[in-house]
Order: sequence, then C-alpha cells, then structure tokens
Amino acid sequence: MKGGMGVPEYNTYIMTFKEKIYHIVKVIPIIYFISYLYYKNHVLSAILSVLAFLYPVIENKKAVKKRKDELNMQFKDMLYSLQSSLSAGKSIEMAFMAVADDLKILYPKDAHIVMEALYITKKLEMNETIEEALDDFAERSCLDDVKNFTEVFRISKRTGGNVIDAIKRTIDIINDKIEIKQDIDAMLANKKLESKILNIIPVFILALLHFTAEDYINPIYNIATGRIVMTVSAALTIISYFISKKIMNIEI
Repeated sequence: MKGGMGVPEYNTYIMTFKEKIYHIVKVIPIIYFISYLYYKNHVLSAILSVLAFLYPVIENKKAVKKRKDELNMQFKDMLYSLQSSLSAGKSIEMAFMAVADDLKILYPKDAHIVMEALYITKKLEMNETIEEALDDFAERSCLDDVKNFTEVFRISKRTGGNVIDAIKRTIDIINDKIEIKQDIDAMLANKKLESKILNIIPVFILALLHFTAEDYINPIYNIATGRIVMTVSAALTIISYFISKKIMNIEI
C-alpha cells in the first residue's frame, strides 16, 4: 500500500525506464570484455552480454538499502525533535505536528522523513490517532527501530508511562547501532579492499596474458577441455564474489 503525499513503501523501489537503461548500458561493455577474455568468441560474448538486463535488480536492492539506511538516520532526528517538544510541555499530538517544521531546517522539503512528518500531521488533522499514523509509518518503513518505537510508544501511552523516556531509549539504541556499524565498517574496510582485489586478479591475469602472451594462451580457446576450464574458472570467480559480498554484509 502506498500512502498519500508521495510517501512510499520503503521495502520496494521502482526504477524509471531511464535508470534501467543506464544500468544496463553501463555493464554491457564490462560483461562483453570479460566474456571475450574467457572465451575469445565475439558471438558468445554478445550473447552473455544479455545478462546485463539482470543488473538493474542488483542496483534496485542497493537503492532500497540506501533509502532505508537514510530514513533510519533521519528518524533519529525526528525523535530528537519529539523529545525536545515534549520536554517543553507540548502534548503528544502537538509535538508530532511540530516535528515537520523542525525537520525542514535539517533536510530538504522532499526528504523522506519530512514527507513522513507532514503525512503524520495530515492524518492527525483528519482525526486519526497518533498510534494509527505511526503504525502506517512503521509498516511502510520496514525498519526495526521504527517498529520498536511504535510498539513502545503505544504501550507507554496506554499505560501512562513516560513517553519521553521511551523516545530517549530508542535514540540511544539507534546511536549504539550506528556506532557498532561504524566500528564494524572500519574493521572490515581493509578486508573489503582485499576481497575486491582477489576477485579482480583472475580477470587481470587473463587480460595480461591475452595482451602480452596471446600465442601462449590461444590453445586453451581451441579445445573443448580449455573452454570447460575457462567456464569453471569464471563460475568460481562469480561464486567467490557473491560469497565475499555476503560475508562482508553484516547487518546490525
């Protein structure tokens, strides 16, 4: 379900036709070049270049993750604003309605968190409860921090608990997760570079042999056994790339 005012489902990203074409055109020469290194066959390289049409799927997943990461960071600022307004004595509803003005100072008008704050305000003006507005946001964001805050907020409000403390705890949790993620990224930075280099080395060696010792490597392309070896080598290189990406992608 997509909300009004341009607020999206954050677990999906719909690429424009222009974006898809850009990503496809970007990788076609790369796939063609690498395929030619492995098979030295223009027709086969052209056929394998069709795999470029799958690349937008990878970029789509990256776009979803990037947008959700940005929203999570922005959500923390939203909570800071709420905490400040509630500490100043505003009611919960008035505090939420004041959030959009605070966020406009920090972010452009089309920033996702600004749009979400405006959407929550619109829902409140239409006499929906703050719990309903937050439930909708939590469902579309698919972010654990938003979902957890919404649940804690609902319980605190229903039982008469301290909402400000609930907000502060959520901010502390988000900050801790950000610090841990930064520490992990710092520790893995060199390993990620090493992984990229190791994945590139087979292609680099092939290119080096192709351009400097063509007579030496040519027999591989002319026999069935050689083509099988090249295919296995290419498959292992691709598998190692995805395994290394999976290992390095640590979620907090």
